[in-house]
Amino acid sequence: MDDAQVHDRIEGLVAEEHRLLEQGEGEGLDAEAHARLEEVRVELDRYWDLLRQRRARAEAGLDPDRAGARDEGTVEDYLQ
Repeated sequence: MDDAQVHDRIEGLVAEEHRLLEQGEGEGLDAEAHARLEEVRVELDRYWDLLRQRRARAEAGLDPDRAGARDEGTVEDYLQ
């Protein structure tokens, strides 16, 4: 997956996140939609992390295609 594909996936997930948030305005989200929103947010974090890895590898003169998506636990448990 190249940078453009990762970016396209991020854009798709952001659009889905916005749709879910709009759907929840007023009455809130049902349990299924809320669970999907959380899944989307985790996937967004994973794809942003992958894009950052790819860019860092490229800047360091390394092959960006050797970057890999990290698991949810790794990405979600980063210290901020």
